Order: sequence, then structure tokens, then C-alpha cells
Amino acid sequence: MKTASRIFAALAILLSDAMCAYVAYAYCDLEWAGKYAGASAPASTAFLFAIPFVIAIAVCAALSIIFKRKSLRAATK
Repeated sequence: MKTASRIFAALAILLSDAMCAYVAYAYCDLEWAGKYAGASAPASTAFLFAIPFVIAIAVCAALSIIFKRKSLRAATK
């Protein structure tokens, strides 16, 4: 269980990094497209792409906590 806890913690960190990179790229893409090519949405809509990442990060963090608690309980028995 300790290994699973660490895997989900690492996955949450990797997802947060991926979220930052993807949202920043989408924001810049919409910002530049809005100035020169006429984008159909404002650049701030790029932050909507963060919603699925935030949900996945929350699930990974919750699973990490659950597995850590289970490993601590198993260690005390």
C-alpha cells in the first residue's frame, strides 16, 4: 500500500505539471490567435481546460491519502 500511495502522489504532481503546461500553451495560443487571426473565444477560456486536470489531481491525491492510511494501519497491527 505504501508503494501505491507514492505512485498516486507522484501522479498527482505530474498531472499538475502537465496541467500548467497545457493551460499555458492554450492560453498563449488563444491570445495570439485573438490578436492576429481573430479567435472566436477570449484567451481566458483556456482556464476551462484545467477542470479535468483538477478533478484527476483530486482523485489521485485522495487515493494517495487512502493508501497511506491503510499502510499505516497495517504497520501498527
